[in-house]
Amino acid sequence: MRAYGPVNLSTLFFLIALNLALFVITLFRPETIYLLGLSPSLVTQQPWTIISNMFVHAGLSHILFNMISLFFLGGFLLRAVGERRFLAVYFIGGLAGNLLFILLAHPDSVGVGASGAIYALAGTLAVMFPKAPVLIFPIPVPMPLWAAITIFFVISFLFPYIAWQAHLGGLLLGLAAGVIFRKRRLLYRS
Repeated sequence: MRAYGPVNLSTLFFLIALNLALFVITLFRPETIYLLGLSPSLVTQQPWTIISNMFVHAGLSHILFNMISLFFLGGFLLRAVGERRFLAVYFIGGLAGNLLFILLAHPDSVGVGASGAIYALAGTLAVMFPKAPVLIFPIPVPMPLWAAITIFFVISFLFPYIAWQAHLGGLLLGLAAGVIFRKRRLLYRS
């Protein structure tokens, strides 16, 4: 794997803009969430929702947190592995999260959000750069990336209406991708 320097962030900005645009649409047309959100009991009748749900969010704090995470984690991974691998991790991680959601969530629930894809980015980075220092508000000292991701993952189990299944699926895919990228990187350097 070659090292990447400055990259074009237009892919990242496009993903963020698409999420924001659909969020605005759902503000005016809330029923859109049920058309684009993933429901295990309806996935065979609405197969597009296994992808479309990654771009729909259920509230201002939901989209704000996800887009901030996508910006920072996505920008970091995009620089580290390039656009093609970044997109592969993002979408395959989102799909892995959605598959676990379908298998483990209540059949009538509706899952929305980019969290599975974002946890895939986080998991990849946690393996590739586990000691990278990050700041998490309101903690005033940097902590290793792996610790920050672990904290957020554990927190996702503490609140109702959070699709922990999607978080877990994305994280597992990301950890696997991180192992693959890290091995290739070490082999390339030798």
